[in-house]
Order: sequence, then structure tokens, then C-alpha cells
Amino acid sequence: MTDRVCRWGILGAALIAHKNWKAIRNASACELGAVASRDLSRAEQFVDRCQADAPFAQKPRALGSYEELLADPSIDAVYLPLPTGARTAWVIKAAEAGKHILCEKPVGKDATEVGEILDVCRKHNVQFMDGVMFMHSQRLDAIRQVLDDGQSVGRIKRITSQFSFGGSDEFLQENIRMHSNLEPLGCLGDLGWYNLRFTLWIMREQLPKAVSGRLLAQQAGQGSPEPIPTEFSGELLYPDGVSAGFYCSFLTEHQQWANISGTRGYVHVRDFVLPFFAPELRFEVSNSVFNIQCCDFNMEDHTRQVAVTEYGNANANAQESRMFEAFARLVLAGQIDPSWGQISMNTQRVLDACLRSARAGGVQVELEA
Repeated sequence: MTDRVCRWGILGAALIAHKNWKAIRNASACELGAVASRDLSRAEQFVDRCQADAPFAQKPRALGSYEELLADPSIDAVYLPLPTGARTAWVIKAAEAGKHILCEKPVGKDATEVGEILDVCRKHNVQFMDGVMFMHSQRLDAIRQVLDDGQSVGRIKRITSQFSFGGSDEFLQENIRMHSNLEPLGCLGDLGWYNLRFTLWIMREQLPKAVSGRLLAQQAGQGSPEPIPTEFSGELLYPDGVSAGFYCSFLTEHQQWANISGTRGYVHVRDFVLPFFAPELRFEVSNSVFNIQCCDFNMEDHTRQVAVTEYGNANANAQESRMFEAFARLVLAGQIDPSWGQISMNTQRVLDACLRSARAGGVQVELEA
């Protein structure tokens, strides 16, 4: 047994950081040492608010600059929720300071930036991982078992998914995700990243041979120099006959479903990104039968529920807590796992190709292996 812990710092006081404050508190072998903002009063308010809701035994410090946090020798790893437009520069600075890095997605504005990030992390021997929480859910293990059993789904033929929420008028005008300097990839980066990650996970990180994309709507928020994608659809083609389609949107109300169809049946997940709050996470396996008995044409529903014991949020076994635990294990063991960076690069490459296709009118774009 060891009493060592991974000592975290949060670089930025973004909304999502509130959730991950609690995830760090719930995760084993993790402590939060400090939260940094460019405005000390904002950092203090963030710390006070979160400490009142989910207290640490020792109150994390509020710092008035990112540089101060990166210079702190007591901090092992940083969680970085800064906007995409500013993310690459600060990830690089964190790596140069010897900090291990868990950062929000999309990782960069394009694959070139992601390559720069991964090169610097390799050079300074620090762990890199992006913050896709569902990758750490036990539900994925259960889904993989079903996909691999040879009977429930059979040979995979089609993967489809949708991740969307209906942004308010205020959101579409004022949120940073509507500003091209801060979040140039819009809904494709904010939501589509999850669609693509899920598809790549199903395909064991195999890249598609070609993609196409459609920019269905775009809009510029207040002060944004350029419009950003607000509604997007894409298609991925694989060399073995598998295809995948996805839809993401800031204009369509909450949906986050995924479907994996095969030669024998299909898997349906209603909440593949943000699990519905409950003590179990579920998905459906369906093997419908069309039964014809003379004049009776019966479509029989043969669907079963599969559940894993895991809370949807705010619990020690929830996916966000498991993410910080998985990261901390690598840090504390001194075992850098480069596969996490490669997973991010794969996702970014497919995203970039979808966007290139959309901007060229939906033409098919091929990807190199």
C-alpha cells in the first residue's frame, strides 16, 4: 500500500471545472492543491463556491495567474479547461514545466496543433490525456463484451450517433463556444468530438478510409470575427464495409444516443456521453424477429437491458472520477501511456477531414493510414 497521491491544479475557472473539482475529490489517490485564474478574485470565488459544495480536507489555494500554478513544485498534474483557441499554448507551457496534463477537447484547432502538443509532452516525459469521460466508464467494457460475443450484434455494419442541445438565444450570442477566436470548431469540436470518439472506440481506433461532412448551419456570436458550425453531419466509410454517420448541433434539443447495427442485431445507448443520473448505466441489445405464420406477420421485439453498477455523476465510481483515477495511476507509477495522445490525434484527424469536406461542399476526403 502507498499513501502517495497525485496533486492536481486546475488551470482556469471554466464551468466544466466545477464538475471536475468534485471528480478529483471523489477519485482515490487524488488531491486538489490549487486553482488558477488570470483574475485572483475569480479564482477565490471559484474555490469558495466549490469548497462549500464539495469540500476538501485542506482547502485548495486560489492563484491569480496560470504561471504561478505551473511554477508550483507541489503540483504534479494540471486539468486544463481553457478555450480551444488558448489551449495549445498553455498545454505546451504546462509540459515544459514538467506537469502531467489532462485537457478538455477538442485538443487543438487542428491536427498540426495536436502534433505540437504531443511532441512537447514526449520531450518532457509527461502524461497527456483528453477529458472524454465516457472512455473510462465500465459500461464500455460491457458494450465491448456484447460486440465481441459473435451473436448479439454479429458483424458490425453501421454506427450512428447524435449529440445535441438546443442553445438559448443568449447562448448563441454570448457563449464563448460561439466565438471563432475561442472555439473555432463550434458544435463539431464541442459535441462532434464525442461522436467521432465513440465511433473510433467501436472500431478499435481504426481510421476510416474516407469521410464527408455537411455544414448544415453556422452562426457568429457577439464579437466573433467568423461564423462557427452550429449544426453539422458527417459520414465515415471504412474499407471493410462498415459505415458511420453522426449529427451534432447547438440548435436541436438534448439528445445523446448511439446505435451499433450488425448482421444479427444492434446495441442502442440512450446516453453515451452524459449518463442519465442513476446508480446504474444501461444499454439495450435487440435481436428482433420477423415471424410470419400464414396471415400473421409479427415483428417480435427481443430486446434485453444490460446494466452496470455505476453512477451517472458525482460519485466515486462515476466515469469522471474514474478518469482522474486512471490518470493518477499512470502518474504515480511513472508509466507514461502514449496511446491516450494517439487516440486524441486520431479523433482530431477525422474531425479535420470532416470539416475540410464540409467547407468544400461535402466532397469525399480520403485519410491516410
